[in-house]
Amino acid sequence: MSERTPADAGATVEERPRGDLGRRVSARRARLGLSRRETADRAGVALSYLSHLEEHPDAAPDRGTLRSLAAALETTVAELAGGTAELPPGREQAARAPEFTELDAGECQARLGTHGVGRIAVAADDGPLVVPVNYDVIDGAIVFRTAAGATPSLADGHRVAFEADRIDDAFSSGWSVLVRGQARIVTDPEQIRRLDAEAFSAPWAGGRRDLWVRVEPRTVTGRRIAV
Repeated sequence: MSERTPADAGATVEERPRGDLGRRVSARRARLGLSRRETADRAGVALSYLSHLEEHPDAAPDRGTLRSLAAALETTVAELAGGTAELPPGREQAARAPEFTELDAGECQARLGTHGVGRIAVAADDGPLVVPVNYDVIDGAIVFRTAAGATPSLADGHRVAFEADRIDDAFSSGWSVLVRGQARIVTDPEQIRRLDAEAFSAPWAGGRRDLWVRVEPRTVTGRRIAV
């Protein structure tokens, strides 16, 4: 979704980031709830320069600018530059004084409602399997699209576990939410049309994936590690 800059920035609509670095900067500030102007002020760079950086794939900021942006966005230069894109999260050392807390029901729902990628655990003939799925939360239930015969479709008619999380390597912090409940393939045409209309995004795996699975939560628990 595009956002508008403050009135003193001319109320122009921000362009969609096109470069890898620009997309990472935009995604990170969106996660922190920062506008371009707020990010530019934090980093000590001109708003026009930040706009250029996000909108032009060939933009090549120097190391000092990258360090300033990383600090403003509470992350690392490696994360912004894509150096950790192929690495699993959680490689950094534990924080000196971490605080482990349980999330209440409202916090769990708020985090699940951000959408994204979660993991569904299903039972197979040769043992349990866990696979990632692009999911949405609609009417309080976890919903995702898959293909007939694919691993996630094995959830139909069974009690399953679904987990979503976010890890911040820069601060050795994060959260996870675990949902357990009954999974069913959605067969009602009206419900399918509604899910198609309200889905946040299509499955990243591509291909024909028009089978909707709905997980009705029975228990929802969550935990958080903060510094």
